[in-house]
Amino acid sequence: MHDESLLKLENIILGYIPDADLEVIRKAYEIAEKMHDGQLRKSGEPFVIHPIEVATMLAEMNMDLPSIAAGMLHDVVEDTPMTYDDVATEFGVEIANLVDGVTKLKKIPTSSKEEQQAENLRKMFLSMASDIRVILIKLVDRLHNMRTLQYVTPETQMKKAKETLEIYTPLAHRLGITKIKWELEDLCFKYLDPEGYEDLVKKINQKREEQEEYIKKVLDTTRARTVEMGIRAFFDGRPKHLSSVRRKMQTQNKTIDQIYDLLAVRIIVDTVPDCYIVLGILHDLYKPMPGRFKDYISMPKPNQYQSLHTTLIGPDGFVFEAQIRTWEMHKTAEIGIAAHWKYKQDYNSTTKTTAEFDKKLEWVRNLFDLQKDMSDSAEFVETFKMDLFTDEVFVFTPKGDVKSLPAGSTPIDFAYEIHSAVGHRMVGAKVNNEIKPLNYRLKNGDIVEIITSSSPNKGPSRDWLSIVKSSQARSKIRQWFKKERRDENIERGRELVEQELKKYGYSFAQLFCGEWLDAYLKKCNLATADDLLNVIGFGEISAKKTVARLKEEYERINNVSPDKELEELIKQSDDKKEPPRTREKVSDNGIIVKGIDNCLVRLACCCNPVPGDSIIGYITRGRGVSVHRTDCPNIVSMTEGEDNRMISVRWAGKSSVTHLAEIIVKAVDNRRLLLQVANLINDMRISMKSINARTTRDAYQIIDLVIEITDKEQLEVIINKMRQLDNVVEVSRAVR
Repeated sequence: MHDESLLKLENIILGYIPDADLEVIRKAYEIAEKMHDGQLRKSGEPFVIHPIEVATMLAEMNMDLPSIAAGMLHDVVEDTPMTYDDVATEFGVEIANLVDGVTKLKKIPTSSKEEQQAENLRKMFLSMASDIRVILIKLVDRLHNMRTLQYVTPETQMKKAKETLEIYTPLAHRLGITKIKWELEDLCFKYLDPEGYEDLVKKINQKREEQEEYIKKVLDTTRARTVEMGIRAFFDGRPKHLSSVRRKMQTQNKTIDQIYDLLAVRIIVDTVPDCYIVLGILHDLYKPMPGRFKDYISMPKPNQYQSLHTTLIGPDGFVFEAQIRTWEMHKTAEIGIAAHWKYKQDYNSTTKTTAEFDKKLEWVRNLFDLQKDMSDSAEFVETFKMDLFTDEVFVFTPKGDVKSLPAGSTPIDFAYEIHSAVGHRMVGAKVNNEIKPLNYRLKNGDIVEIITSSSPNKGPSRDWLSIVKSSQARSKIRQWFKKERRDENIERGRELVEQELKKYGYSFAQLFCGEWLDAYLKKCNLATADDLLNVIGFGEISAKKTVARLKEEYERINNVSPDKELEELIKQSDDKKEPPRTREKVSDNGIIVKGIDNCLVRLACCCNPVPGDSIIGYITRGRGVSVHRTDCPNIVSMTEGEDNRMISVRWAGKSSVTHLAEIIVKAVDNRRLLLQVANLINDMRISMKSINARTTRDAYQIIDLVIEITDKEQLEVIINKMRQLDNVVEVSRAVR
């Protein structure tokens, strides 16, 4: 049976490379069979059937010999004793690199399953950026696995189908491999919603016989007219894919009876002029639906898909879709980028064809820029997934050059698409000769002109990161801040880290040194603690995630039992042997902790509780009890899954002790706000510890001040008086 599979594979290859030297394919086949000997798939079949099928599917896509050999060997490094070096020795570095690109990373001991998956996907994406054949092999590998998914557990079916829908189907779409994309989507539909899948199959089958008869009449009529015009054309009436029908039902809120174009007419001709002639024939025979014509020939999709699409109304009001393309376009539509694969060992590629091929893969090359700017694999993967799922919008430069951007892009995205220097120095934009705000959402056909500053000190704004849509623009903005605002980022990063450290009761000096820090820096591809604070400061890595990981490693390496103090405090609070009155003691800041008289008590800096506030205690690790306002949002995140850390606390009563309170005042069109606030505080004879003023992007004046007060009653008096100042719209207590 296996020899028959090899013979079939060889015949397919010889069909498009007649003089191919098949020795490398035979050798790969023999080694795969030897290394996978004794291994079985979930179906009970010999495992080697899978790599043989993958290699055959690659040959059906007319891929080159190294790709097919790598497809045959794609599991040997991951699932057998064979190593990368072994593959390189037997087949050379090129094939070894292709196999390595598809191979999963070995398990990292300290990482979660999610982190491991993110690392694996990142590795594959970056391998794809250096050699697109990696992802073509992986797509075919995933398709064959999905075809045989019935042999695994329902849980595994759901997991694989979700991953396929999130990663591999949009990848196939971006690479233009619609043949694989549609089959993957239908298979995902089958396993993610089996009842809905079977119900739709049944309903479509009931309508299909009637529609097939109608489409046959349409094809016969159109064929007769093309023959009269002397045009050679191939006609096909194809059923719409199940996932496509379901998507249409969901987005348009229609039942199956309201979906009329379950079948589509495809017409394939020899030349581009013939495409437009056939379009004219169809529009003469049948009434075109307004707004439903798309010319992807003159303006191809970014994945190089080309075709004419038109929706027509036939006799009796029957609606159907027609696609018109050349044979070359059809091949591109079916197997996408694989149809354009130019490899120097097998093809006489010219400089022109190489340049065209590189242009088709420009969005993949951008992965390298994305990689340089991101240390966190999960964020890299999420950003990449976001790019995969977005539709495109086509806009023009003043000279008429077309630029493709993600749907929802702004003039800022357009500026960075032209060049990073244009983006950095941008101060405004004209769209169709009208000045537009920077957050304007570009539309198809817009003509965009970027206005730049001549000042060498001009740079992007941090606000742009929340405005831009493309990962390329976001990456370039981050790179600028990472390089040009390093000191500012480090300071901001340290503030964010200090806030997180307070929650766990650790100091900066404890966690940001030692081998636990060195290990984390290595994982993030960073050299120093300042480099880490830099990337935290401009938002690439989460301070919360960083502190949690460093704490975990610190406690593991130092054999710290973090719950020892917690258990002791909880034991004290639960001990009812002594009357509570004899055990309660007032802390220096006026707090009584129920049942405990000998622990450190501190007021949380995030919400600054004052006497009169409703409060709750949180038992920290290493720093006693932290007291928060009950409405402090940090309490929710700090106590998830740790209800036993909560402890009752209360104010002791009237006291001469003063407490810090932070207030934020927001006003519009009040340039004297700072002076008014300062005078008010002075008139009330209240001590002010700090005051800061700023203006937001939307022209609000903001005052942030910290004052010393005795209790909540005094604080409410101050807040009420501030609300009466000119044009003040909001006064609130700060929570960090």
